[in-house]
Amino acid sequence: MPIINKKDWKEWVHNNKDPYGKTCVDVAREVMRMLDEGAEMNVHELINQADKQIGAGGITGFMAGCVAQMVSHCHSRGPEFLAVWNRKIQISTEGKSNKRR
Repeated sequence: MPIINKKDWKEWVHNNKDPYGKTCVDVAREVMRMLDEGAEMNVHELINQADKQIGAGGITGFMAGCVAQMVSHCHSRGPEFLAVWNRKIQISTEGKSNKRR
């Protein structure tokens, strides 16, 4: 997978050996694998599919946010992933028109 921030990825893997944290890392790894294969940038669907494919058993919203953070920070398609994630959860005005009608 085209990880562009290998140092931080290794740190996340190393620091998340407990079941909760490891699940986040495993889902993020699967999302990145799917992105490598050219998956469309439907962030919630990617996370849900990755969760199912690795048999994580359903992750929480907080865990999905952790996955999004890892993917956006470490993967070559991370900036694109983050922009879509932000529009979906509307952290900023990305994706919204500021024009008044």
